[in-house]
Amino acid sequence: MSEKVLLVIAAAAVAVVAIIVVRALRRRTTRPPGTSGHPDPFHDADANALRGDPTALKPGDLAEIKGHTYAVRGTLRFAAGAWTWSEHLLDNGDGPRTWLSVEHDPDLELALWTQVPSATVRPGKPTVDFDGRRYVREEAGRAHFTGVGTTGLDPDGTVEYQDYAAPDGPLLSFERFGSAGTADWEVARGERLHRAELRIFAQGG
Repeated sequence: MSEKVLLVIAAAAVAVVAIIVVRALRRRTTRPPGTSGHPDPFHDADANALRGDPTALKPGDLAEIKGHTYAVRGTLRFAAGAWTWSEHLLDNGDGPRTWLSVEHDPDLELALWTQVPSATVRPGKPTVDFDGRRYVREEAGRAHFTGVGTTGLDPDGTVEYQDYAAPDGPLLSFERFGSAGTADWEVARGERLHRAELRIFAQGG
């Protein structure tokens, strides 16, 4: 093989190596700062170890939300196909019914709900106006539920729901338990919670 051919082969090999190095560097520099490219498998476990596991909340446990401590009176667990979530009735004295909802979609989502018995607004349209805000419908459907503890409902049944959200964050929920049309809508306003705003004190049992 001539010297000229060897030089051409060597130059081609150097070019290939250079391209590989440049592409590798490009992948590293385009990754968002502070991320490794792989989810941290211990992230939720660490938070749960420090603040309790929201998905394991049950009647009798205590939930500290924004500095206020509530006892969990009852729990409803819902299933709509493959989608599941829980709602926990909190004991807040003589005030309106207050619920904590917990779901993975796929990340953990927490929300605090307060029933508004005096509300006359009803769902059905893509947007509804309530208390000076316009809410946009996010999802609607029917689900099966099972309940434990004190919920004011049967141990199992069905619920029809429509969930709305305002562009600036507040939530609005409509739920109707039992056969469609046989009960009135229950209206609740909600707010999303950060994981750090909830601490759980699990009780025995």
